[in-house]
Amino acid sequence: MGRMKIADVAESIDHELVSSSDIHDRIAEIARQVSEDHRGDDLLLVGVLKGAVNTMVAFSQALSIPVTMDFMSLSSYGSGTTSSGSVKVRQDLSTDVRGRHILVVEDIVDSGRTLAWLVDEFRRRGAASVEVFALLEKPARREVDVEVKYHGFDIPDEFVVGFGLDYDERFRNLDSIAVLKPSVYQGAHA
Repeated sequence: MGRMKIADVAESIDHELVSSSDIHDRIAEIARQVSEDHRGDDLLLVGVLKGAVNTMVAFSQALSIPVTMDFMSLSSYGSGTTSSGSVKVRQDLSTDVRGRHILVVEDIVDSGRTLAWLVDEFRRRGAASVEVFALLEKPARREVDVEVKYHGFDIPDEFVVGFGLDYDERFRNLDSIAVLKPSVYQGAHA
């Protein structure tokens, strides 16, 4: 019994990239830093559904300061050269962000387009400050310059699942970050 581990889905996994203990150790380090940086602030954590849920839960529980939490669901479409008009809000915050300090909690940043749009959107809405914590970043995929103040792990440009990241809604509950076997997703659209 216990958590879903790589051994439980071994036929689909090529190799583990970041272990469960390394994820939790890094989240604890970042939570200590954020707790210091934002002591006395009315900090609002914003998670982008669905991928950021696991990171949000682990991170919020590691903080030693009171925070409020809210979620957004976004869909991005098109591959235009600007981010304007390419992000759609499927589910908005229930919180007014005017005058609030916001920390966007992300599972992964690749192109950075959606994140850059979100940071700009919160600034437009009058947030006092907007910072980003990303558990994973794929530097090879970055197209837009967006500052990630609190940084987990750089990973190679591979198809990763686990700890909230999915393939076709599967593997989100894996307790570590792993590289999916190409055979799982190649031919998926054949």
